[in-house]
Amino acid sequence: MIDLDNQTNLNIELSKLEKIATTFTNREVELIITDDETMQSLNSEHRGKASSTDVLSFPLETPFTEQSIFDMPLGSIVISESYVVKKSQELGHTPQDELSLLFIHGMLHLLGFDHETDDGEMRAREKELIEQFDLPQSLIVRTEEY
Repeated sequence: MIDLDNQTNLNIELSKLEKIATTFTNREVELIITDDETMQSLNSEHRGKASSTDVLSFPLETPFTEQSIFDMPLGSIVISESYVVKKSQELGHTPQDELSLLFIHGMLHLLGFDHETDDGEMRAREKELIEQFDLPQSLIVRTEEY
């Protein structure tokens, strides 16, 4: 279900992420864990932002009928290893929890949610999933509370 490309030394409990993924889809998802330099390059190329970021999502853009007929992958999620480590230390939870939070965020983007343009639907769904998987509050939910 998850095609993992861990380009770092981050220890990942893939089974926890698989459990999250199956709540969204039965299609394959590529998950890449990488460094800030790669994240900055991808963020610049695809979003026009010259800085690194925590998570990027790249939905596979094929017609819906082809996706369902050929069981095409849903897309790719790229997560910054240094962001995972830094935020987990700052917020007092495990790197796996932070990775899970970012994975949920990325999955929602793959499914078409966009917190920058919607009316809170993504935040609401993310909050439900955080509670369902007993995870600490994510950045998107924390910023909503301030």
